[in-house]
Amino acid sequence: MFEVRNDEPQYALLSDKETKVRNRYGQNIELTDADSELRNKSLNINGDADIGENPNRYKQHGFYFNADNCIGCHACESACSEKNDVPIHLAYRSVGFVEGGTFPDYQRLNISMACNHCDDPVCLTGCPTRAYTKFAEYGAVLQDPDICFGCGYCTWVCPYNAPQLDPVKGEVSKCNMCVDRLEVNLKPACVAACLGNALDFGVIENIPENRVQAKAEIPGFPTTDITHPNIRFQQTRSTHREMTRTDSMPLKYHRDDNEGKFKPVVDEKMGREKHWNLRKLLTSHESAHVIFTLFTQATVGAFLMLIAGPLVGIASLAALQSSAVLLPLIIAMVIISTIGLFKLNMHLGKPHRFYRGFNNLRLSPVSREIAGVSLFYTGLLGYAVFALFDNPIMQFIADCFAFIGTLSGAIGLFYMYKLYRIPARPFWNHWQTGSAFLGSMLSFGALIIAAVGVCALPLAELTTQVLLQTLATIMAVGLALEGIGHIVHARDMQVSANEGAASYYRQVTQYGKPYLLRNGLLGFSLVLATLIAMSGLSSLVMGLILTVSMLATGALGRSLFFALVIPTTMPGAFFWKNDGFVDHARATGLADAPQHGVAYERHHAFKVNELIQTFKENSLKDMMTHVKWIFGK
Repeated sequence: MFEVRNDEPQYALLSDKETKVRNRYGQNIELTDADSELRNKSLNINGDADIGENPNRYKQHGFYFNADNCIGCHACESACSEKNDVPIHLAYRSVGFVEGGTFPDYQRLNISMACNHCDDPVCLTGCPTRAYTKFAEYGAVLQDPDICFGCGYCTWVCPYNAPQLDPVKGEVSKCNMCVDRLEVNLKPACVAACLGNALDFGVIENIPENRVQAKAEIPGFPTTDITHPNIRFQQTRSTHREMTRTDSMPLKYHRDDNEGKFKPVVDEKMGREKHWNLRKLLTSHESAHVIFTLFTQATVGAFLMLIAGPLVGIASLAALQSSAVLLPLIIAMVIISTIGLFKLNMHLGKPHRFYRGFNNLRLSPVSREIAGVSLFYTGLLGYAVFALFDNPIMQFIADCFAFIGTLSGAIGLFYMYKLYRIPARPFWNHWQTGSAFLGSMLSFGALIIAAVGVCALPLAELTTQVLLQTLATIMAVGLALEGIGHIVHARDMQVSANEGAASYYRQVTQYGKPYLLRNGLLGFSLVLATLIAMSGLSSLVMGLILTVSMLATGALGRSLFFALVIPTTMPGAFFWKNDGFVDHARATGLADAPQHGVAYERHHAFKVNELIQTFKENSLKDMMTHVKWIFGK
């Protein structure tokens, strides 16, 4: 248990006496019944079996932030980091700010933010490993880094950037509400350390002494509709109608007088000039997701066409199961699917813990996607083994695996779509995500079959030409579906009243030239596929041009999908919690100085890259020293 000092100041002690029954969202503040089995259990803090004597132990607690008092001294950050031994490149609590006006009427509003221990924690429902638990004690949402395998999905779904993915250890950790201090009636360390008396803590909806407000939102704070966060604000000083961020996010906040709250709008701080930024686009941290999603959608599409062709009466596809193309097609699908799964697994912070991805099938779309794709892969392998035998029993077994692969592939792609429908990332939270995924499944699935067919079948034969014409039709349908989705998505994002509009602005400026190139290639691929489908004329040259165009379209489009998204996150500062500065520090070497609070991504695949670079630049002796350092970490 936490040790209380003899001279503990009064302001560090919890002092709630009377509390309300329900919070503003209609949830009970008392989290358990008097006779609940959840009561009277020890949290086993540091192995201590004692139970805290806090009279409000089973009531929802939360932070109270007085924006009028915060001076931006960062004492709360320091106290939190010291108590929890947080690495210098992470912060469970961070202070950012927004500003408005000009001299002499300049105003700066500081915001100190940590985990809000929400009523509906999306990190808990999204985590595939079940590393999160919402406790009846204090309503704390706690996370176990030892269970986490470093997928980072909780950092995607949280609107407040509370979970912190460590790029060195490859695991997530976060604010734990200092439950060890609460057990002995002490407020969290950040609250006790606050110099300006801006932070407070207690049972939610209780307004601290000498405070007059308990608002749910202030400028820069994302919407409360997603998770119902347990934090309340006071801000009595008037603000300018427009408050801007100083970090690299192209966002500012404009006051809506009808609703009495600030809403995010685009801040064109990067101008209107179009840029390439191809290297950053194609080598981002999410490149593994680009490969996995495209490769999985393509192989599922090809497998569905192979198996469902005879069932829907498409003669040219039905002939695939008895032709010379079957074996190379199965081998191609297995190879492509294996590469996609390997890239996804190596993207994890702890790839050797991949099996934990099945832990939360009841709640997490990630777990369901993993289960669906894994079963599809099993069905594909089983079909690959048994479909080649000319034996009724073997064919029956192959049909069973085909059924498993078909059903699980469809389920896997559905939950692949669902896991990206994230309210905290408005750019993704649109039906166009589904149309893009379905379009890729059709177009690239048909492309795999066409590529194998051209290599394995005589191109001059009529049956081959009919097959290629059918596949070109499917490609055209997929490309058209994707193109329609992009058009509607761009229109909706451009006029949206959220971070989606900022993502659209980034799309036409920071990545404006790749965006135009993707659109042009998509249109060109659609026209060429349509011509082949309608005329029936195809050649190796036309096929090669179409293949290159589609591959470039897919790589650019899916990379843009991941690079453009702007989350509903808290504002940072000039350096701290500023993605622009993080990129600059890593590119220029400033990240080598720990005082900048930036770390390189050094786990697993990144360590291998570093090892290769060391081999190229240094002697064998230096390389062995580097190897010892890498595996020592």
